[in-house]
Amino acid sequence: MKTLSLRSIDAEMADALKKRAKHEGRSINATVLNLLREAVGLTKKKRTKVYHDLDDLVGTWTEKDEQLFKKATKYFDRIDEEIWG
Repeated sequence: MKTLSLRSIDAEMADALKKRAKHEGRSINATVLNLLREAVGLTKKKRTKVYHDLDDLVGTWTEKDEQLFKKATKYFDRIDEEIWG
């Protein structure tokens, strides 16, 4: 294994790396290595971000809401034979 030293890491970047490492439960070194591997294309970035911005809407639809939605979007189920024949 090779060793690489990085110079001129400003406080903002150091803080961001520390926060990311803590969030991922890794060391700063492991975090930097992972970021470098992703940046040069050796590994793919994991797309596992979980969003909670719509959580308060879960389970709020009534049967009537569902039926109205299905009626309003039924058009999207139609196949345009002229285009896709």
